[in-house]
Amino acid sequence: MSWAAVIVLHRSRAELARLLPTLDAPQLVVVDVGPDDGGAQLARDHGAHVLERRDNPGFGAANNLALTHVTQPVTVLLNADTIDSRRVLPELARRVTPGLHAPRLLNADGSVQRSAHPLPGTLGAFIPALLPFSPVRAEPYRSATPRTVGWAIAACLAAPTHLIRFDERIHLFAEDMDLCLQARANGLRTYLHSDLALTHTGGHSIDAEPFEQLARNRHDVIERRLGHRAARRDDAAQVLTFASRTIKGRRERQQLAAALKVLRTTS
Repeated sequence: MSWAAVIVLHRSRAELARLLPTLDAPQLVVVDVGPDDGGAQLARDHGAHVLERRDNPGFGAANNLALTHVTQPVTVLLNADTIDSRRVLPELARRVTPGLHAPRLLNADGSVQRSAHPLPGTLGAFIPALLPFSPVRAEPYRSATPRTVGWAIAACLAAPTHLIRFDERIHLFAEDMDLCLQARANGLRTYLHSDLALTHTGGHSIDAEPFEQLARNRHDVIERRLGHRAARRDDAAQVLTFASRTIKGRRERQQLAAALKVLRTTS
């Protein structure tokens, strides 16, 4: 299957330099939305079609712009901070059917990332907070075999090109959840290919983790796609989940504070 890779850059030259030697896509389209750090020229030198939007229209809008230049039937959305050292992307593209397709994502140390999730807003969303060892259906990123999931993060997400369209009202955060829920509303599934693994170092273009904005966007997406009751259930599940993890450290306490604030202000 012929395919294209789409990459959005934001101060990502160093990460792109690590990714490009592992990437052999028939077509590469790159959108640079950050200050010029040489990433756009590096992509050009690698043969990419490069678009520069220094005004930073947002992650979804940048991907939508890139997709208007894709000529291949399948597109793989990639973060610059991924590395395809196992050369799994051609196989991922080959497996694409109508729907969204994600590989397993690994941290730099080889551990598995929480990159695939169940459908939000269901009673099952409370399971990880209530049980010390949750079933795979509650934490599908742990699945040893390929399966459908509620949604997957867009650090690497493949689909028929014509099916990918982001809601540009979301500047950043939860746009991947929205994309997967939008597909679900149209009768399409999101698939985790757990036998295909890609390294994702993560978070390079964010100065600080905006937990409150993450929680707010998550609530708004779920309410818009699944309804108010689902959003409220998910808010409560997020609070319980982060409360059960606060012993781990400061990050989890900040996530809990953000989830509590959204729960209080969206009643």
